[in-house]
Amino acid sequence: MRFPIDLLLVCIRWYVAYPLSYRHVEEMMEERGLSVDHSSISKWAVRFLPQIEKMVRKHKRPVGGSWRMDETYIKVKGVWKYLYRAVDKQGKSVDLLLTAKRDMAAAKRFFDKAI
Repeated sequence: MRFPIDLLLVCIRWYVAYPLSYRHVEEMMEERGLSVDHSSISKWAVRFLPQIEKMVRKHKRPVGGSWRMDETYIKVKGVWKYLYRAVDKQGKSVDLLLTAKRDMAAAKRFFDKAI
């Protein structure tokens, strides 16, 4: 934790928001003159992403009383996955869940979280 919190958040944001690996984020930081190891970025993500998600969920727009769930089977990078999606009346996504297996327990957790 010898880096400023701003740097941690930038690294985590780049990793989550864009299709980058930890090594890509490490290279981007080196281009900016900062030496950060990819394993450090990985540890930061594991430690701080659950906390960030809790903070962000508080500020999500409210979901109306009526919304629908959709389950479909899609191909992602050549591998078939299950996609669960909650959609409100206006057709905007409430939440998404992508899993490798059709897992009833994970789907129920997703429903509870989406509600």
